[in-house]
Amino acid sequence: MSGFDSNPFVDPVDVNPFQDASVTQATSGMTETVGEFNPFSENHSTTTIPISAAASQPAVLQTSVEQSIQGPQATATAAQANLIKQQEELEKKAAELERKEQELQNRTIGRALNAGARENNWPPLPKFLPVNPCFYQDFEEEIPEEYRRICKRMYYLWMFHSATLFLNVLACLAYFTADSQYGVDFGLSILWFILFTPVAFICWYRPVYKAFRSDSSFSFFFFFFVFFFQVAVYIIQTVGIPKWGNSGWISSISMIGSNLPVAVVMMVVAGFFTVNATLAIILLKMVHSKYRRTGASFTKAQLEFSQGVLTNRTFQTAATSAATSAAQGAFQGN
Repeated sequence: MSGFDSNPFVDPVDVNPFQDASVTQATSGMTETVGEFNPFSENHSTTTIPISAAASQPAVLQTSVEQSIQGPQATATAAQANLIKQQEELEKKAAELERKEQELQNRTIGRALNAGARENNWPPLPKFLPVNPCFYQDFEEEIPEEYRRICKRMYYLWMFHSATLFLNVLACLAYFTADSQYGVDFGLSILWFILFTPVAFICWYRPVYKAFRSDSSFSFFFFFFVFFFQVAVYIIQTVGIPKWGNSGWISSISMIGSNLPVAVVMMVVAGFFTVNATLAIILLKMVHSKYRRTGASFTKAQLEFSQGVLTNRTFQTAATSAATSAAQGAFQGN
């Protein structure tokens, strides 16, 4: 009956819920951890994430996006800068052309004003001779600077041409003394020297001088037409066909067996003819390259020729005389 005497409202066992083994273990572990942690200690281990690693991927994406946005803008800016540069180059070329045109006009006006005052100075003859110079020539005054060198070279070619023809006379004289049957060569060499020296000056040197002086298309075309035949003549003279009046390679080689000194003299002249032909071809190409830069054309040459013929006083006088004669004949016939 003792069991029934106990108080039903009193717990038979005084149980403390905080004395549970699991709770006690967790509480003790937390206490130890909190107690051992020192925020000011340098020995605690922490795991950090580098900023560069964390921000590397967004930075790359941001750069690519910026490049894709700035790409069209950079292209447009480069194209605009290129257009500005091209415009500046065109303006410079236009200013250069205008300057050259102004210089040409000034030279033309100066020549027109001084035409009556200046005197012919070529060929340079002594004062006591009754013959006066026939042409006026001044590279510094009349020829533009960009064409002056090539024009002087053409003048030097004509001088070399004349000297070669004179030496050809001497070589053909030696040829004639070595063998009397070659007297024809000696006579023709004198004729070539007397004829081709002034003809070359008038027919191809003066036209190219006038072409560079006044930018004349007609003078350019006349020079090309005549100088082409001059190059062909140089080649024929270089070959040296016997009894053609030229001391070329064929004639000089044929004299080696009979008279060696005469053959050597003739070979020297043949070398001069070869140099003439080579220089003529080179200068022809150079003049043609200069001609293409001047803006000359065949249409302008035709226009210059027609204007020159119609304004020529000799032509006008002849045309007037012919018309008068025809009119008088018509009236007399009636």
